[in-house]
Amino acid sequence: MGALAWVMMGLALWHFTVFLPDHFWGGIVGAFVGAIIGSILFGVLINGLSVPGRADTDIVTALEAIPGAIIGMGVVYFIGMRKEAAEEEADRAEASTSAIGI
Repeated sequence: MGALAWVMMGLALWHFTVFLPDHFWGGIVGAFVGAIIGSILFGVLINGLSVPGRADTDIVTALEAIPGAIIGMGVVYFIGMRKEAAEEEADRAEASTSAIGI
C-alpha cells in the first residue's frame, strides 16, 4: 500500500512539469519515468528497504515520496540538458566544417 502512495505522489508531482521547458531526457515520458522511479526508490530507502503495508500507510507515507520524485525528475532534466548541449555543439561543429568546405 505504501508503494501505491509513493507512485500516486510521483504522478501528482509529474503533472507540474507542464510548466517547465521540455528539456527532459525522453520528453514528458522521461519526466514521468523519473518521477515514478525517484519516488519509489526514495520511499524504499527512507523506510529501511521495505514497503509499508496497509496498516502502516498514512499521509506521511505519501509525503515521503516528494523529495524522491523531485530528485528523479531533476536527474532526468539535467541529463536531457546535457544531451541537448552536446547535440548543439555537434551541429555547430558540423556547420563550421561545411562552411569552410571540408
